[in-house]
Amino acid sequence: MRSFADHVVGLLAPVLICGITIAVSTTANAQEEAITATVIGENIQKVGYRAMIQKQAIKYNLAGYARNNPDGTVGVGLQGDQSRIAKTLEAISAGNKKSSKANIIGEAAAPVDPNLRTFTVFSWTSTSRNISNPYDLVFNLRSANNEISGEEAKALWNKIAESALKGEDLAKFIKHLEEDE
Repeated sequence: MRSFADHVVGLLAPVLICGITIAVSTTANAQEEAITATVIGENIQKVGYRAMIQKQAIKYNLAGYARNNPDGTVGVGLQGDQSRIAKTLEAISAGNKKSSKANIIGEAAAPVDPNLRTFTVFSWTSTSRNISNPYDLVFNLRSANNEISGEEAKALWNKIAESALKGEDLAKFIKHLEEDE
């Protein structure tokens, strides 16, 4: 004769197996990928474009980088959830309020680096804030791999910039933030 515990296990086993199958298939659907890209546009440097890209990476919790290239293009690397990368590429193409619109993106697949846990804007400066010293702005991926709002991403980006900037540049940045409020 079966014990009560055996009976309960017999009833719950199919439910547990179904739950595990759903969890595994959900994880498999969140495909991680990596890409490198070159962005071409008439006005994509010195207009807050790389900061906009980093805010997208913060919003979607993507690793990678953005850097200005000497030829006037912007180099981008993105790594993370495939659908979030696609959303970020849409924003990169559309640009921001000061950049050109309908920017052209030449992208290529890249190997996924399991150790990459940051998104860095290299040599960031700000024309509007009169900050000419270059700073690397580094976003560390959140442990919760969730999407956050654009406002939350902007607030986090401001904290990253505040922690990286020094001296007069920090004072200029804070003054600019206060003027925006």
